[in-house]
Amino acid sequence: MSIQVVSFNCILKNKTGQIISTTYNSEVLTAQNAVGGLNGLALKMKNLVKGEKRSIELSAEEAYGFYDPKKIILFPRNKLPKNVRVGAAIQIAGKSGQIRSYKVIQLHGSMASLDANHPLAGQDLIFEIDVISARDASVEEIEESSNAISEQLLH
Repeated sequence: MSIQVVSFNCILKNKTGQIISTTYNSEVLTAQNAVGGLNGLALKMKNLVKGEKRSIELSAEEAYGFYDPKKIILFPRNKLPKNVRVGAAIQIAGKSGQIRSYKVIQLHGSMASLDANHPLAGQDLIFEIDVISARDASVEEIEESSNAISEQLLH
């Protein structure tokens, strides 16, 4: 199986058929050995052809993982922007310097509850893919992608 560069329209739905989002994705590299989030999607996007319509169902575990209550933290409000509101997305650098994304889920006194779970964690998802173009990736594109993945995993 070869690695491809694909452009496609995608309708993302939950298991009940409710549309979560629609996107156009241009020149996405399909994964050879998927690592990290959405590896189930990458693995099921192999051997696409122009004009193909493919419905890819992923369990919560294959998609963004299960909702993990341990990813909710208490954080001092005085270290957040003064006008922060419930529902806001924020980024915080941890002790190691790694930046993490959180959603503000509650404000109480001098503390705030922040959730690091992906917004779609715990949901089974359906990706309706309509392939606009598909071609084999060049050696250079594959090497660039491998380097980018390595850098993301190391930092």
